Parts: sequence; C-alpha cells; structure tokens
Amino acid sequence: MASASSLNTLIGLSKDGADKAGKQLQLLTAERQKAEAQLSTLQVYRQDYAQRLQKATESGLSASNYHNFRQFIATLDEAILQQNRVVVQMDAKIEQERQQWYAEKRRLSSFEALQTRQARQQTLRDNRSEQLASDEISANLYRRAHHSH
Repeated sequence: MASASSLNTLIGLSKDGADKAGKQLQLLTAERQKAEAQLSTLQVYRQDYAQRLQKATESGLSASNYHNFRQFIATLDEAILQQNRVVVQMDAKIEQERQQWYAEKRRLSSFEALQTRQARQQTLRDNRSEQLASDEISANLYRRAHHSH
C-alpha cells in the first residue's frame, strides 16, 4: 500500500493535472467562441453582400460589377466553409480535452478514495491499539487489586 506521503504526492500531481486540463479546456472553449464569432461575422457579411447584389441587380448593374459581386460572394463562401472547418476542429479538440480532464478527475478521485480508505484503516488500527492498551491497564489494575488480597 502506498505511504501517506507518496499518496499525498500523487494527489498533488493529480490535482495539478486536472487543473491544467481544466485550464486548457477553458482556453479551447474561448478559442472556439472566437471562431464561432468570426463565422457569424462572415455569414452576416455574406448576407449583406448578397442583399447588396440583389439591390444592385434591381437598379441595373454592369456585367463586370455583377461578376465582381459574385466573385466576392464566392470568396466569402469559401471563407465561411474554412471557418466552419475550424469550428468543427475546435469541437474535436474540446471533446478530446474534456475526456482528458475527466480522466484526470477520475484519477484524482481514485487517489482521494484510497487516502480516505487508508485514513479509516489507520483510525481503526489506532482505536484497536488504544483499546488493547486500555485493556492491559485494566488487567494490570485488576491483578494488583486481587494479588494484594
């Protein structure tokens, strides 16, 4: 069985690991939110340009301006596609880091349960030892009391 000091070391290391994984999870979540915000901005921008194109075609638009609008919208569509990929990749990283965090938390819980079990066993040993000492004192007092008669 692990000694108390080595168990405390393992618990400390596990806490550090869980904290580190938790902070990494927070960072990834913040990065994902930024990526989602960028995606949203691109989508709004694309919608705005699509509406501009619609209005421009209603009021008359040269072929080259129409082509430029369509080309810019196609560029926005590609940027949206790429940003969607970034968000999906961030989701995968977050899930991976979440699993790492769960694993660290389970490891920490296991060590803490072991520590609790060892503490209970030590308490039982201490109580038994105390009871034995008390019984021996009582037995000695009893013997003295009966030998003196």
